[in-house]
Amino acid sequence: MALKLLQPGTQPLGQFDGYDSEVLTLKGGEVVTLTSTAIPPGDLAAADSFDGYVQSSGQKRPVVTKTLDAYSRPLMLADDGLSGYGTLFGSVVGGTVGQVVTGGAALGPHTATASGKVTCWDKPGLYAVSLDACDTNSTNGLQPTNTALNTGARLFYTTAGLLTPQSSLAPVGSTADGSTGRTVCGRFVSFETNGSLVSTPNRLVAALNSPSGLVSALGPRQFAFATFFFGELSKA
Repeated sequence: MALKLLQPGTQPLGQFDGYDSEVLTLKGGEVVTLTSTAIPPGDLAAADSFDGYVQSSGQKRPVVTKTLDAYSRPLMLADDGLSGYGTLFGSVVGGTVGQVVTGGAALGPHTATASGKVTCWDKPGLYAVSLDACDTNSTNGLQPTNTALNTGARLFYTTAGLLTPQSSLAPVGSTADGSTGRTVCGRFVSFETNGSLVSTPNRLVAALNSPSGLVSALGPRQFAFATFFFGELSKA
């Protein structure tokens, strides 16, 4: 859904052309890096993104990618996506017989559609990322049901650029300086709700004298974001 800038650095590292096959799939908050692609017949680019360099295999130019390995540097956070960015027409409410209340299809383009560029943040700071852009598909991934995920837990990245607390899912290998292990790119802080009272969560309307008692009446919090510190680069 989105990357939230809570207490980031003073400014992003920059805006870079995105890898064509990935740029419009970014949800925001993925860990990304810079790589190179061949100038035609490689990725398309605007005239201001066609500078690069020449090597034996032909002309190259830089692009942003979320496909990572143990050697990927610099590590940055992608600040582009489809939802939560003030898209032109918001999202669908209504739909078939009026049943879509929240989570409807976005009625606007991806933020990279017009330029093909990705804004990348590299500065150490406090960020939040929506859970759909985290590693929530693994049994013990970055999700509220992971009881082992405490404040201060190390965060790694998967080969698809998703934040994860599971070092076994992160790229592994020797780095250029000879060190081995998985890269710690941040620390977990907490899970957060979407901050809205308009959605009226169960904990605000459930009867306190319900048969299951107070705890059940309050209901589980519906978390939407994970807050984390980004910028620690060390080996685990």
